[in-house]
Amino acid sequence: MHSNATTHQQPIGSGYGADTTSDEIMAGQDLTGTVAVVTGGYSGLGWVTTKHLAAAGAQVFVPARRPDEARRALAEFGDRVVVLDADLADLDSVQRCAMDLSTRIDRVDYLFATAGVMATPLRRVGRGWESQFAINHLGHYALTAQLWPLLVRGRARVVVYSSAGHHHSDIRWDDLHFERGYDKWVAYGQAKTANVLFAVHLDRVGSASGVRAFSLHPGAILTPLQRHLGAGEMVDLGWIDESGNAIDPTFKNTGQGAATGLWAATSAKLADIGGVYLEDCEVAAVAGPDTQMHNGAGVMPYAIDPDEAARLWTISAELTGVAAE
Repeated sequence: MHSNATTHQQPIGSGYGADTTSDEIMAGQDLTGTVAVVTGGYSGLGWVTTKHLAAAGAQVFVPARRPDEARRALAEFGDRVVVLDADLADLDSVQRCAMDLSTRIDRVDYLFATAGVMATPLRRVGRGWESQFAINHLGHYALTAQLWPLLVRGRARVVVYSSAGHHHSDIRWDDLHFERGYDKWVAYGQAKTANVLFAVHLDRVGSASGVRAFSLHPGAILTPLQRHLGAGEMVDLGWIDESGNAIDPTFKNTGQGAATGLWAATSAKLADIGGVYLEDCEVAAVAGPDTQMHNGAGVMPYAIDPDEAARLWTISAELTGVAAE
């Protein structure tokens, strides 16, 4: 383990576990008067997150790449949920969304970086960026940086969806955008490592202003995130059977999958330990050098190294032209 990695990265005895549901986490929560922003909050775990926040009284804004589809998916929540047009692959779109939000609200209490893509074919966006890194990380970095004054005013908690997939790859500092050959799983791993490092440094720069950040592995769940994987590939991975049914006993349902993010946003036990990676509604352990990737495998030391996190932050600011603070 890197000697300067965050010292809080160890279980705290939360009392919860892999089977904990979002209903359990949100029971009795009153978020009346608070404001939440949930990227991708109209499908999969994002939809479950939006549902619970709205039910607890929060005003929820959902930046969406497919706003019409999002409005249909969220119609039952009425004016408690507002859909905004935002494509994380397009920095101009992200900026317009942030400006739109700034005219509607004066603070953000909860920001969920939930939207993402996984194991996609090679695609270049923005200024030639590899799309998984751009969408999963750079788009969220730019949105967060542009909402910075609102986050500070709300003393916000920022919840960044990563994955155990971060075990696939550290940051490829010498070839961030896969100019020298592409592997969709390595690209996904790099993007998910970037999510963890982003939360580490965001917490470092934000904690003095009351902004705390967390990253997490929600568990393995069959959601629209798998849209780019063929059924045969998921059968080969041991995720589903030939009929399309989940067969991996460690898989969660969406209520269990959304639980860790909602716990990150609302738990009093996390008030003083931001910048950590969570799984199963608990602070994860640090993975050992021989740890195999699986649910509950913990966080790789390279993903929580504060020097690496600072380096990624600087590069993200340079690539996007957006600086926080």
